[in-house]
Amino acid sequence: MTSSAAPWAARLAFVAGAAAVVVLLLFAGVRSVVLVAVGVAGTAVALAGVWWALARRGPARVLAAVLAVVAPAAVLVLYALAGLLWVVLVSLALWALAVASGRLALAEEAGPRRPGERRVAPPERPFLIMNPRSGGGKVGRCGLPEKAAALGARVAVLDPDHPADVAGLARRAVEEGADLLGVAGGDGTQALVAGVAAERGVPFVVIPAGTRNHFALDLGLDRDDPSASLEALTDGVEFRVDLGLIGDRVFVNNASFGAYAAVVQSPAYRDDKVRTTLELLPGLLTHEAGPDLVVRAGDLALHRPQAVLVSNNPYRTEDPAGLGRRERLDSGVLGVLSVTVDSAAQAAGLLRGHNAPGLVSATAGEVSIDAREPTVPVGVDGEPLTLRTPVHCHIAPGALRVRVPRHRPGVPAGRPAMDWRGVRRLARLTTGRPAAVRGSHAARL
Repeated sequence: MTSSAAPWAARLAFVAGAAAVVVLLLFAGVRSVVLVAVGVAGTAVALAGVWWALARRGPARVLAAVLAVVAPAAVLVLYALAGLLWVVLVSLALWALAVASGRLALAEEAGPRRPGERRVAPPERPFLIMNPRSGGGKVGRCGLPEKAAALGARVAVLDPDHPADVAGLARRAVEEGADLLGVAGGDGTQALVAGVAAERGVPFVVIPAGTRNHFALDLGLDRDDPSASLEALTDGVEFRVDLGLIGDRVFVNNASFGAYAAVVQSPAYRDDKVRTTLELLPGLLTHEAGPDLVVRAGDLALHRPQAVLVSNNPYRTEDPAGLGRRERLDSGVLGVLSVTVDSAAQAAGLLRGHNAPGLVSATAGEVSIDAREPTVPVGVDGEPLTLRTPVHCHIAPGALRVRVPRHRPGVPAGRPAMDWRGVRRLARLTTGRPAAVRGSHAARL
């Protein structure tokens, strides 16, 4: 059923988009074409500067960084000298409003329901594992052990000074009668316990106490208030999601190969992420260092990509970095994102999303990654590993029973991709139609 707010948000999107164009034409006239051309040229030069800054060292890196900053600044100065800076800013603001309103309309139409979601009775013997170091100490700051214990859960707080076998701890808990497993920690720890929950057929609760909590984001959970996820113990719903596997190890988000995996594998990365990344990227981006990967996903074969991301369900198509949200967690396929960037032009082309020549986006049930080297660095849900080649990834459809609070703030499908045809359909939903026709249409939704 379509929300009554969706058509109005869709109409606002079209009005704002039209106003953005009208402002340019009305106040800039023919010069509006020049404004757009200058903006595009400035963006291309800035992106080239960013690419050279990442792929070079020494004075060349400094000059490229200066170029990346100066190019957009020069564009703004030219707009100001022409007396049209305010026109450009107003037009951009209107366009941003148009896109935001369109996405809001699509999100309102989609709603927060998941296929297969069902109410369930509270667990009798829940068992939760909590990592006090995750997320800079969120477990302690939010009082999660005490709140969970008050709800009847047995809580195991990990000792930061003594690494624990988290998966073994979860298995023993199930053997002792636990009928639900949960984790307050990062995505790497979540994946280990999720694998045990799937293996033993018990539901799994995610408590977003890590740094990024991408899995929690795609489940629609409140990442700003980890304790809100504890409501799954008293007023929960349950549905099934897929799990990715790399060999026999589970991942809930993704496994990364190439540039990113090599960077996080560096011993210096934990202490100084930015410096380590800048030191290693030039060699990785220019193929002077790092493995020469060969990726096979179904009929697709990719040779020597610099970065590969294999994800548990595909990321949104307009997110070339794979750092955003997944529309679904139950599609039954892996997402594959491969990036090959050998020039500034290809770097700039990545802005075009899935149509960029250096970016390949695909889906497959199984993916293999090979290399000339006997082992390759891999980042599995952010955890650095070294695995023997070839590395095989596959999907386990509907393997995990996830339990979440019935009332949660996030729309599980995430922010929808911008679809102007969908927005146009919503904008016309009740426009120019007799009441009887509108009622007939509503009955069919």
